[in-house]
Amino acid sequence: MTRKVQRVLLGLVALTLLGFALLTWQVDRLGRRDEAQPADVIVVLGARVEPGGRPGSDLTSRTYHAVDLWQAGYAPYLICTGGFKDEPFSAAAACRRFAIELGVPAEQVIAADGSLNTAEDARVTAAVMAAHHWQKAILVSHPLHLYRARWLFRRAGVQVVTSPTSTQTERIFLPLRLYYAGREAASIVVVMLNEWGWLPAGWLESLQRWARSL
Repeated sequence: MTRKVQRVLLGLVALTLLGFALLTWQVDRLGRRDEAQPADVIVVLGARVEPGGRPGSDLTSRTYHAVDLWQAGYAPYLICTGGFKDEPFSAAAACRRFAIELGVPAEQVIAADGSLNTAEDARVTAAVMAAHHWQKAILVSHPLHLYRARWLFRRAGVQVVTSPTSTQTERIFLPLRLYYAGREAASIVVVMLNEWGWLPAGWLESLQRWARSL
C-alpha cells in the first residue's frame, strides 16, 4: 500500500470519527434544550414498566412532564406509546393510567400501543395522528433519547418539536453520558447503513439490541 493510499484511508477514518463525534455532540446538545410550543398533541415515548403495572422511574418522569405541558396548555391531547397491543401492563397503558390519575380526562389520553422500539412508536403515532387529522406533536422523553426520536418521527412524516424530562444530563457521570449519547448516535448510523445495504444479514438486529433506546 502506497503512502498516498494510506494518507487517504487515514483521512477517511478521521472524517468518519469526526462526523460521529459531531453527531454525538448534537444528541447531547438537543437534550439540553426545551423546544415546547403549541401543538396538537403531546407524545410520551415508552419506557420500563414495573411488574405490577406501575410506570418505572423514567416513564414516571416522562408522564409527569407531559402532564405539566398539558396543564400549561401546550396541547389538548396526550399519546402514550410502547408495548404489545392491548396489553394492560404495556408502557402505553401504564402511562395512560398514570396521566389520568394526574388529572388528564380519559378521553384526552390515547394509548398508541403495538410498538416495541422508537421507530415503531413513530409509525404507530403517525397513524393515530393521521386518523385524528393532527399535524404537530411535542415529543417527551429522556434528554439523550430525543435526537434519535425526533429523527425517526420526522422520517415517519410527523411534524415534531422536543421537550426533555427534568433529568439533568450534566449530573450524569461524564463517561456514562458520552456512552449513552454515542449509543444513540450509533443507532442512527446503523439504520442508515442498513438502508444503504452496507450491513451483513443479521447484523441490524444485533446492533439494534446493543444500541437500543434508554
